[in-house]
Parts: sequence; C-alpha cells; structure tokens
Amino acid sequence: MPNQTNGPRYRADITAGSLKVTESRRVADLLLQEVDADSWADAIVKRNILQARTPATARRLARLIRSRLEPMGRELWKLVRDGKGAVATHAVFAAAVKQSPLLGDFLGLVVADQYRRFGKTISNKMFADYLDGCRERDPLMPAWTEGTQVRIRSSVFQMLAQAGYIESTRSLELQTIHISDQVIDCLKGNREDYVIRCLQVSP
Repeated sequence: MPNQTNGPRYRADITAGSLKVTESRRVADLLLQEVDADSWADAIVKRNILQARTPATARRLARLIRSRLEPMGRELWKLVRDGKGAVATHAVFAAAVKQSPLLGDFLGLVVADQYRRFGKTISNKMFADYLDGCRERDPLMPAWTEGTQVRIRSSVFQMLAQAGYIESTRSLELQTIHISDQVIDCLKGNREDYVIRCLQVSP
C-alpha cells in the first residue's frame, strides 16, 4: 500500500457513483486543452457538456472526475478521451483506483484472494468484512452509517462490473479480465505500481 498522507486513508467520496466514462472523456478533453477557469465554467455549467440536471450537479460531477483524472497525467487523459471501448474504461478505472484506496485495496486484498482461491463470486458479506478490516488498518477512517456503507458497496460493485471484473452487480460472478496493454504501459511509465497491482488481480 502507498504511504498514508494526512487524514484518513479510506474516504466515502467513492459514493458519487460509477466510472462515468462518457463524462470522463469530455473532462479529459478540457484538461488536455488546458482551458482556463472561465472556459471550464462555460463548458461545465453554461454549455452543460456533462448533461447534468442542474448546475450544482454539473459542478459536483466535474469536480469528482477532475479529481480522478488530474493526478494521472496527459498520457492517460489521451487514453480516456480517445481510447475505444475497454481502453477508455480501464483508463478511467485506473484513475478511480488511484484516487480511492477503498476501491484499490478491495481489489488487492479481497478480489485477488477470491481469484487465488478459484472463488466464483464476491459477496455483500465480503465487503462488510472488508470495511471492518479497513477500520483496523486506518484508525482515522470515519464511522459511516449503514446507508453510507451500502452506497459505497454499490459504487464499488458497479465499477467492478463496468471494468469487467464481475459479470454484473446482480450475479457478482467473477470473470477473467485482461487490462488493456495501453493502460498498463501508461501506468508503468508513470511508476503507478500500486495501481498496477490492484488492476492485475485476475489470473
């Protein structure tokens, strides 16, 4: 695991939703254009390129996606914007893992273990037990309500389904997955060893 910085390692910001690949393509394009604050606001709020229902929702979604993508750098932004199918999806997923150790550690600890054991599925109980373990690893982790924990689990499982690790959020059946070589090469170039380990858990 990467070194913990100030504040809790595990945060509930992942409850904001799924991978949002289409919206991420548009945000990646703005980042690649290096638009200024006024142009950013014009695109997100006035032109509503993310097709959000309200200006507040548009700002919140843009902030979430930007916080995922910005640390990853221009090479990955290009894969998000221009990559086809799995390439763009895996690039966004890599950014989500980088942003959220809650997602990354679930992959690296629980999903990886199920693959090693030739397990068929993951389960709600596995995620609940995982959260209990997170609190032991991170004393600063907030005490989330049951409702928040359910939303976190829903978001994590939805991302796993979109990325191809599970067949669906209904079956929770594990699948063999090959992460795009372009994405892995990009991560290697940026020395994102933690993200690579989390992504490459499937046999």
